[in-house]
Amino acid sequence: MKTPFLLIAAMFLGAGFAAASEADIARHPACPLCGMNRWEFAHSRMVIVFEDGSETGTCSIHCTAVELVNRLDRAPVSFAVGDYLTRMLIDAEKAIWVIGGDRPGVMSARAKWAFARREDAERFVKAHGGTIVGFEEALQAAFADLYHDTKMIRDRRKAKQAR
Repeated sequence: MKTPFLLIAAMFLGAGFAAASEADIARHPACPLCGMNRWEFAHSRMVIVFEDGSETGTCSIHCTAVELVNRLDRAPVSFAVGDYLTRMLIDAEKAIWVIGGDRPGVMSARAKWAFARREDAERFVKAHGGTIVGFEEALQAAFADLYHDTKMIRDRRKAKQAR
């Protein structure tokens, strides 16, 4: 008798956590820069909160870097990112980031993934390669990759239009 009750309670609690984590997707369903569905990319999505209280939801650290370049007049005060494994939003500045590896990135040739737990990042690196870094290094890599990634995106879109 206790097992069904515990199972139902766990389902409701899990749904509550998921709903709290996905509130940003309801506010920002698509990336304002590339139009990608943020639900589909919940494992890489980001939320930037600016000093004036406004926020922007992007699909990736690539689009976050573009947003920061476009909004030089607005200072960011916090960043959240989707955990690669759980898709839950976590503090991007405290996350363990992995750059590179054999998994394709989101909007980027060189992947940049965030993990809440170091063990998960280490397991990912062991299975897929890459380098563990902090948020600053991941964001610097996103800025460094902008030219190549933007060219890659334009070339892909041009090829699709030519079909």
